[in-house]
Amino acid sequence: MVKEFSRRLFLTSVAASISTPVWANPPATSLRPRLRPAGLRRSYAADSNDLIKASGVSGKVGYAVADAKTGLLLEGYEAETGLPPASVTKAVTAMYALDVLGAAHRFETRLLAKGTLSNGVLKGDLVLVGGGDPTLDTNALAGLAKALKQAGVREVTGRFLVWGSALPSIRAIDPGQPDHVGYSPAISGLSLNYNRVYFEWKRASGGGWAVSMDARSDRYRPEVTMAKMRIVKRDLPVYTYQSRGGTDHWTVASGALGNGGGRWLPVRQPEIYAGEVFRTMARAHGIVLKAPKKASAKPEGASLASHKSPQLRDILRDMLRYSTNITAEMVGLSATRARGVKAGSLKVSAGEMNKWASGALGMRNAALVDHSGLGGASRLRAGEMAKALANTSRQAVLQPILKDIKLRDGDGNVKKNIATQVKAKTGTLNFVSGLAGYLKAQDGTQLTFAVFVADTAARRAIADKDKERPKGARAWNRKAKRLQQRLIERWDSLYGA
Repeated sequence: MVKEFSRRLFLTSVAASISTPVWANPPATSLRPRLRPAGLRRSYAADSNDLIKASGVSGKVGYAVADAKTGLLLEGYEAETGLPPASVTKAVTAMYALDVLGAAHRFETRLLAKGTLSNGVLKGDLVLVGGGDPTLDTNALAGLAKALKQAGVREVTGRFLVWGSALPSIRAIDPGQPDHVGYSPAISGLSLNYNRVYFEWKRASGGGWAVSMDARSDRYRPEVTMAKMRIVKRDLPVYTYQSRGGTDHWTVASGALGNGGGRWLPVRQPEIYAGEVFRTMARAHGIVLKAPKKASAKPEGASLASHKSPQLRDILRDMLRYSTNITAEMVGLSATRARGVKAGSLKVSAGEMNKWASGALGMRNAALVDHSGLGGASRLRAGEMAKALANTSRQAVLQPILKDIKLRDGDGNVKKNIATQVKAKTGTLNFVSGLAGYLKAQDGTQLTFAVFVADTAARRAIADKDKERPKGARAWNRKAKRLQQRLIERWDSLYGA
């Protein structure tokens, strides 16, 4: 059932107590606002009940739209029903991290010397220390290796250690996801290339395939041995995974390879992965290191070199644009630790974020199980989300880094030369679709909104073998996204014509 607060009712009630209504522009000819006929805008605005029915989407729909200046809820449908938000969760995570860590925060990855450096020889151990940087890549490790040489190091007599315990060690963001999906890798305080390794295969002369596993970037392509691939003659399953002896062992079905291709696979040994790539980069500068081993305790020693990430605000802008799950989890965990809570799991850390959201955003019913939205057990209420987005201080830092959402016509083409603007965070899981953000209507009226659509019964019915591409999920998602746009068009016509 739609719970709607009409513009006429809103303006009438506000006009009774103040001279100029909140929604009206400054008066040009009269100090007293002149209200438009109640039916003028409604004649152009489709009924939301009809839109939901016409969408053909199964499951539940919850939405809310609010005045961005006051947070007043203008319209809602099941706005107090908790539904899975999917990656809309990342908008909450962004506000959490910005509030706790600050927009200018940088994550630092360091090289420490546990020993003495004399005449270019480090008599002791070299330690690669992770600082929770979610953007660390192969290029950055190449820069660290160069900096190590510039620091005067030519030889290391001791061990090469890696340390990632600035954040908890987590095998996968969502253990319920298929082993081979790159969006659910392991998490550690030392993470490289979003904890993904590139698997490439090519047809070999004489038949068969040549395969490689590497940590490629736009400048380098170092091969790794901590992840191994074996081709097995079969059609299904396409991939299998086992962890043995500190190595990721994969098999791939020969029937799925074709003539060639490549795919990013998740890494489950992130510290060793980063260490192996750094070892390769150091060797390119003439510095030979032993095979990396995990440090058992937080290392102490003299700093030889360091790499700092971009500022958090820039990291979060990319996270919101590309919806990178590991970024959300790492910055969320970092914020929780900065609050003095040493959470050992994503659920515990998300629980701390729920507490923060309750106090800082008024989202008293937030029930998130992670920071990325990958976990389908998370729940948010559309009404609370829309009101939270209207918070003036949060709006000032979040709205500029949200992605521009393009409105499309009936043929799927982007509408051009329209005044309406939408900046929002999308969210997609199988049979779950969310959208929340800011709407600048055609007359300049500023609104906040949240739309959550979910068929949880259909999600539960997905067989394990079909989780990556379940039947009907894409068609369902298209319907949900069309409904979200139709609702935005309704609000634009009703509140901003």
